[in-house]
Amino acid sequence: MELSDRDLNATPPESGNQTDAGARPGDALPGLVIHGFGPDSGTWLAGVLRSAGNSRRALGPERRLEVVVQGFGVRLLRSGLGDQSALDGALSEDIHVLACRNSMTHAGIQADELHRGVETVDAAVAHLARRQWEGWAYVRL
Repeated sequence: MELSDRDLNATPPESGNQTDAGARPGDALPGLVIHGFGPDSGTWLAGVLRSAGNSRRALGPERRLEVVVQGFGVRLLRSGLGDQSALDGALSEDIHVLACRNSMTHAGIQADELHRGVETVDAAVAHLARRQWEGWAYVRL
């Protein structure tokens, strides 16, 4: 699923009900965006996702939590690649894992190769900037 500028700037409805765009009551609160820029080493991504899971448990479910993967580390988000228990665990904890499409292009990866549940953004840096302008907390791992 690719997030567009429209999706990123959408305001959740006041009723707090689920919408077709997937807005939840907590989406109105600034969230936490974790910037993962690293190599295509499995231990690197597992560590980022472990930190995201720790953050999810500490912050609770009220705030959206995103891990934006940029660089050759996007290769680790491909379906069927090694032990994907850390990725499955993060997704099951309502952590949104986002792959940078620019990085995917440079790494030769197509969207249909991504693990089920991984979303995409056009440009990681632009997405991170928007989130910070919206008041989100930013952490780079």
